[in-house]
Amino acid sequence: MTAPNKIAHIGIAVKSLEDSLPFYTEHLGLKLLGTEVVPSEQVKVAFLEIGESRIELLEPLTSESAIAKFIEKRGEGIHHIALDVEDVQARLDRLKENGVPLIHEQPKEGAHNALIAFLHPKAAHGVLYELCQYPQKEEPHLD
Repeated sequence: MTAPNKIAHIGIAVKSLEDSLPFYTEHLGLKLLGTEVVPSEQVKVAFLEIGESRIELLEPLTSESAIAKFIEKRGEGIHHIALDVEDVQARLDRLKENGVPLIHEQPKEGAHNALIAFLHPKAAHGVLYELCQYPQKEEPHLD
């Protein structure tokens, strides 16, 4: 199996996009690509361009979302690293066969119509990894 293509994005949990975005756009000078609601994760996300990768800010929409629980337990900060892969299901199958703990055994729809799945942080010494398969190898673009 080939290595992931690149880091798709780094996910950062924030309490409020409105309060957080000025730091990234005004102080760091990153370009806001857009925002999107991701119902499957109960979050609103903002993607910022940084070279070939993105920073994804994640604001919880409900107190039951994984991001809300993360912020409650650990505070705002880095939540996950997303890897761009060719075939997320094949990777999940291979990881499962090799005994790697998974949060999702089947991909689900994420931002930008990507298929996504998370590996359990126990698999990577405390780091939460997301696998992302974008439609037709397109880079995520938002309006």
